[in-house]
Amino acid sequence: MTATFSGCLRRIIIGVAFLAFGPPLLAAAPKDAKPNVIIVLTDDQGYGDFSCHGNPVLKTPNLDRLHGESVRLTDFHVTPMCTPTRGQLLTGRDALANGAMCVSCGRTPLRRDLPTMADIFAANGYRTGHFGKWHLGDNHPYRPHERGFQETVYCKSWGISSAGDYWNNDCFDDFYYHNGVLKQFPGYNTDVFFNEAMRWMKTCRDKGEPFFVYLPTTAAHGPHFVPEKYREPYRNLKPQVAGFFGMIANIDENMGRLDAFLQAEELRDNTILIFMTDNGGTAGVPIHNAGMRGRKQELYEGGHRVPCFIRWPADKLRPGDLGELTECQDLLPTLIDLCGLKKPEGAVFDGISLATRLRGEQNQLPDRMLVVQYSRITGELRPKKGDACVMWRRWRLIGGQELYDLDSDPGQKQNIIDKHPDIARKMLDHYERWWAGVEKRVHEFNPISIGSDAENPVRLAPGDWQEVHCDQSAQVRRGEPKNAPWNVLVEKDGEYEIALLRYPPEAKLALTASVPPYQGAVGQLPAGQALPIARARLRIADVDQSQPVRGDETAAVFTVKLKAGRTQLQTWFYDAAGKELCGAYYTVVRRK
Repeated sequence: MTATFSGCLRRIIIGVAFLAFGPPLLAAAPKDAKPNVIIVLTDDQGYGDFSCHGNPVLKTPNLDRLHGESVRLTDFHVTPMCTPTRGQLLTGRDALANGAMCVSCGRTPLRRDLPTMADIFAANGYRTGHFGKWHLGDNHPYRPHERGFQETVYCKSWGISSAGDYWNNDCFDDFYYHNGVLKQFPGYNTDVFFNEAMRWMKTCRDKGEPFFVYLPTTAAHGPHFVPEKYREPYRNLKPQVAGFFGMIANIDENMGRLDAFLQAEELRDNTILIFMTDNGGTAGVPIHNAGMRGRKQELYEGGHRVPCFIRWPADKLRPGDLGELTECQDLLPTLIDLCGLKKPEGAVFDGISLATRLRGEQNQLPDRMLVVQYSRITGELRPKKGDACVMWRRWRLIGGQELYDLDSDPGQKQNIIDKHPDIARKMLDHYERWWAGVEKRVHEFNPISIGSDAENPVRLAPGDWQEVHCDQSAQVRRGEPKNAPWNVLVEKDGEYEIALLRYPPEAKLALTASVPPYQGAVGQLPAGQALPIARARLRIADVDQSQPVRGDETAAVFTVKLKAGRTQLQTWFYDAAGKELCGAYYTVVRRK
């Protein structure tokens, strides 16, 4: 009892001292101690959304301190949207090579044959935890606890108010999945994920187990719901910007809490802490974009150049800027080397290890060209050859038609492709080789399993419709006239009950119901429009059935016999005159 009390008191004193005076000098960890690893990945926060990067309005004191203590990759690139970045980070493979190339449209699941960062850490004796956004597959076999994470608390799809999210989640006291089981968590969204991560890290520390934590927040992605105290300093800005900056202020506060926790638990010195963001700027771009052209979804620099801070006090990674061209695919091979992990047999990475460069054992990185390409949700939904940015040293080739020299033109205002045809040709030749390497599998869809013991029943949401963008709760509430098939794998022969719903099952709403706007803790979700649904249709494998439905029913239920194998499942809702209204946004499949 006395020893436990004194240990707790010591940690409290260290934590208070850290907050008051900054980090004290700690003894180095034993040479044979495995370093812990934490990756914090924020959502929709651009390079300019930091006071240390010159933002004239936003204040981020804790991130500024981390910036000062870290190696800073100042020419570091992701993709211009969230899912592709996440897949690249966790596999070290380009988005078009790993399958997770789009935020919806059936292209979010990560290929099963690729080991993830969590798989690799777990195979090397680490405990692995994930807390926050996932967005690499909502269903079996793609969920985080099926991709190497031993502990996970997560929300579905792209986050709060997405079509895949729990109905009426509003960032406060929301329902998330704990190792696949739905559970309500009290508190504000970002606070919950940091709290759960720190709680779990403490259990690892108490057991003497090294850990890898992946902490991808849903903030500062919309809806910009945040406690008023964080929004208040920015009340003179437009409401969207005030909410966005407020969410970042809350992230910053949580980063301070995380650092105090690491100090109090004597973990800070031998923990590799990486902070990065998932794509270019959004709501904050009109305030400050660090001189860059472009934003989220765009191939200009502002769409995919993001911050990356790496701190590891025990290994004496010297703080400062590393301005050579790097990408998020580099982080997995880098961590394998920094942590002394065994690489999986046959594993191939598109990134390279930065370990010797970070340690000062290498003067410069190899000369290389990199490609940024993903599957868009606007215009051409299928990945299109040439829709890419090729990067080489100071050069940026966009769409094969625009060439920019960032040394003389960091804002990418002057297309100089006519002046440097030799440079453009070299970069185009590289792209041709790169495309040839991904083209064979770029139009594959990773199927969702139905009938598996691991997930039965299965809830399908419209964000996984093939090549149709319908991943927002607002689209469902409006009743947008969209429809497409789900790609599924029937795991077992048997009799299946398939329920077609307009609203998610937890909403318990009739097929034809309208619903008023939902007033959340600090914001409002839109109303749900009534649809005159009179008939439902189901097609799967060789089954094609339809039936009339009553307006007061919550679902149209079909019972069918299916054979094991890969197929597509598609649904339709019609009005009394036989006009198609939309697909069943939600379908629940249960093997009986």
